[in-house]
Amino acid sequence: MKAWWKALCAAAMVGMTMVSAHAEEKTITVGTMSWEDLTPITGITKKVLEDSGYTVKVVPFSEWGIAYAALSKGDIQILASQTDYVAQDYWDKNKNRLEKVSPVSHGLFQAIAVPKYVTIDSLDQLNDNADKFGGKIVGIEPGSGLMRDTSKAVKDYGLKLQLVEGSTAAMTAALKSATDRKEWIAVTVWEPSWMMQKYDVKFLKDPKGVFPPPQSYYWIGQKGFSEKYPRAREVIASVYVPLADITSINSAVNDGKTMDEAVAAWIQAHADLIKRWENIKKQ
Repeated sequence: MKAWWKALCAAAMVGMTMVSAHAEEKTITVGTMSWEDLTPITGITKKVLEDSGYTVKVVPFSEWGIAYAALSKGDIQILASQTDYVAQDYWDKNKNRLEKVSPVSHGLFQAIAVPKYVTIDSLDQLNDNADKFGGKIVGIEPGSGLMRDTSKAVKDYGLKLQLVEGSTAAMTAALKSATDRKEWIAVTVWEPSWMMQKYDVKFLKDPKGVFPPPQSYYWIGQKGFSEKYPRAREVIASVYVPLADITSINSAVNDGKTMDEAVAAWIQAHADLIKRWENIKKQ
């Protein structure tokens, strides 16, 4: 009787193990912001997940608020985000319903920059040279985190230069025109961006610490993601994309490739690294 009971228990345990092993869903919906830093991160992680047997659907968003709401509700399972500064308000508002899965990159930085031939190095030198900059700082889209921080810098440093709202395209055109002529220009810019490779610019020092320090990117999920998708979590945690690689992908896009083509080329060039990432989950 005891032998029979032990055999039955052993069979039950095997059955439970098999059910557990097959319980994880194989379809994951990933959210992404349609921006040049987050799109490569999402594309690379998607490839690694697909190679590991998952079906991955990507849903693009244009605003953090909408993306975080979708993640909190479970419309998407994971989202790459900077939780410390850029999207801190959204993270703080929703973090009780979310979890950090793993870091995926580091180094996002945004501030005021000038061409390297400009002979100043700090924000507190702008006023003394306001005329050389045409009395303005060329900005991007109003409402962005970068413009918010730059507005604060104008106030905190008592800058005489006007922060001009516009668009990323207009700012880039102004930067190109100025550098072609070796003219002085101050712009709002960020890293990673293809502009940092295309144009020889430098960030101005910020002795008052108005602009946030370099920020990290994290994969975040709806609370319980790691428990529901334990194997996927290990796959995702193996992926790390250096900021310089994100910049190079976007440089390729600026040179004429589509984002999908640029990401695919990066993956092909880093095939050995991808294999190592995919092997981590097997250990």
